[in-house]
Amino acid sequence: MKGYQLTTEAQRDLDAIAEYIAIEANVERAIAVLHEFRTEFRKLAEMPGMGHFREDLLDRRFKFWTVYSYVVVYRWESTPIQVIAIVHGARDLDAFFARRPPG
Repeated sequence: MKGYQLTTEAQRDLDAIAEYIAIEANVERAIAVLHEFRTEFRKLAEMPGMGHFREDLLDRRFKFWTVYSYVVVYRWESTPIQVIAIVHGARDLDAFFARRPPG
């Protein structure tokens, strides 16, 4: 069965994004964004080759996919796929992964 799993850290990322949007916009917008993320996670699970590698950041076990201005990082060869991080694309990704290496 295809599917996706969020690591504890990725779930925290998603929660923080939803909280930020709920405060800056409104709860309805936050719910819509969460729905869009989950739709994209399901797409990635169905076609885990989607996205691109960033070998400057992580090895080829990980793929990167953009949703809005966020980068979804996932283990694409695992079943189910494993989302390890959801981070704003404007962040310094080198510094982010230096502080939070994938498990």
